[in-house]
Amino acid sequence: MQTVHALDPLRSATARLRANGTLALVPTMGALHEGHLTLVREARRRADAVAVSIFVNPLQFGANEDLDAYPRVLERDARLLEEEGVDLLWAPQVSAMYPDGFATSIGVSGVSEGLCGAARPGHFDGVATVVAKLFNQVRPDMAFFGEKDWQQLAVIRRMARDLDFTRPHVTAIHGVPIVREADGLAMSSRNAYLSANERAWAATLPAAMKAAIARIEGGEAPSSALAALADELAAAGFGPIDYAQLCDAASLAPLDAPIAAPMRLLVAARLGTTRLIDNMAVSA
Repeated sequence: MQTVHALDPLRSATARLRANGTLALVPTMGALHEGHLTLVREARRRADAVAVSIFVNPLQFGANEDLDAYPRVLERDARLLEEEGVDLLWAPQVSAMYPDGFATSIGVSGVSEGLCGAARPGHFDGVATVVAKLFNQVRPDMAFFGEKDWQQLAVIRRMARDLDFTRPHVTAIHGVPIVREADGLAMSSRNAYLSANERAWAATLPAAMKAAIARIEGGEAPSSALAALADELAAAGFGPIDYAQLCDAASLAPLDAPIAAPMRLLVAARLGTTRLIDNMAVSA
């Protein structure tokens, strides 16, 4: 595996890889876990070569968020990626991504505005900006993102569609299903912030979501099912609950009643100092 930290060697490396077949990109912020490695394996299955980026993107962190505390373990991550057969690791410094005088931002209206967009102002502008840069830098044929951040995936697809990205085209931006721990908790680098007690309580989140989905699919009003979900989370020590919303899976428009189109239950809540997010499919 080749590791590069600057744009010129990156462009040379990606040109060589593309000359020999298709190239996939897996963007990450590092602190890799089984969820990330599942993305890598899916990329290897679909493409001739795989590039992974590791960059803790300051533009997507708010003023009081965990940018400084976010785990940075590049040597460990590089070993894991090499074991998975990754061809190229792109690990830029902040100065390479955002040189002096950097003044451009990409905003995606609509899908970015509710849910985490409301709770974390500016977050998805930072996501859209860095992903656009990564697509331009690596020029992959396809890219892979986890479905755990369903809204992020919607934002990236809308950006690629609206800005006419051809590498990767929007249809080559693949969402990969959430990887979960044995107790159902969605894997996340931020799970490491949980204390032992909090980690045990965290399993209430996916369990309460499944119960709410069963109620909705059984005919109960979404408002009633979501109120019960919020009560269950509060009883387990979660709070505040940023949102617990039934949405149209594509547009993320909030729903007061089930529809025939695909739906998604999306939840974000804090447990201690850790903000956890999750989402699950809901059937009509």
